[in-house]
This record gives sequence, C-alpha cells and structure tokens, in this order.
Amino acid sequence: MAVRQPRYSKEEFAQRGDLIYQTQIRPQVEADNHGKIVAIDIETGDFEVDAREMAACNKLEARHPDAQIWIVRVGSRHVRRFGGRTKRAT
Repeated sequence: MAVRQPRYSKEEFAQRGDLIYQTQIRPQVEADNHGKIVAIDIETGDFEVDAREMAACNKLEARHPDAQIWIVRVGSRHVRRFGGRTKRAT
C-alpha cells in the first residue's frame, strides 16, 4: 500500500474541509446523523457517513483511492475528546 502524501498545508486542508462541510454537506446530513462521522475528500467534495471513522474513510477510499480526507463529527466541533470530563450536577 502506497503512503498518501498531503498536498496542502494543514491550514489550507482544514479550511477546505470546513468550507465543504458547512456549505455542501452539513445541510444533507445534519438532521439524521447526529454524532456520526463524515469523511470528506477535500478535492472532489465526495463524502461518506458512518458511525466509525475507519469505516467512513474506507468507503471513501474505495471510490477515491488518492482522497485527501477531512473528518467531521455531525453536530460537534470535535471528532474526539481528550482528557477528563467534569461531572454535571443533577
């Protein structure tokens, strides 16, 4: 398997991914896919939705083997959370 090389700076990669998600994909997926992962090819705008990151990426790579993939979680600003969470008072 060949190692895929990024063709964009980190900043441009993020800007392109966020722009495509906000303008083209979000309206299509937001209602029925809260919490799921969207894998986006930032060059073609094609995307896949799945509950698991790897599954979404694998489906997208099956169609676009050289995809430049940006990942978003529907309904969240973050794909993952690191560190502890504070307990909410009930």
